[in-house]
Amino acid sequence: MKNGKCPKCGGTDIIKVGGNAEAYGEGNYIQCGMTNRSMVDVDRYVCCNCGFIEEWVDTRDVEKIKKAFGSEYTK
Repeated sequence: MKNGKCPKCGGTDIIKVGGNAEAYGEGNYIQCGMTNRSMVDVDRYVCCNCGFIEEWVDTRDVEKIKKAFGSEYTK
């Protein structure tokens, strides 16, 4: 939906909810280590027509995620 169109219904009323890390563990992120610097933000795209949601991480953060979790699910 990053292209502005919902893959489920074709709607174009899309809202981006940016990823963030907040106090007390709140926010939308992937914890890749013990510090706040190790967090990877996860952006959400919400279709206002059908409610479908997609989540995306920045491609620059993929290596950080691979290092933290390995490739155990890529079989």
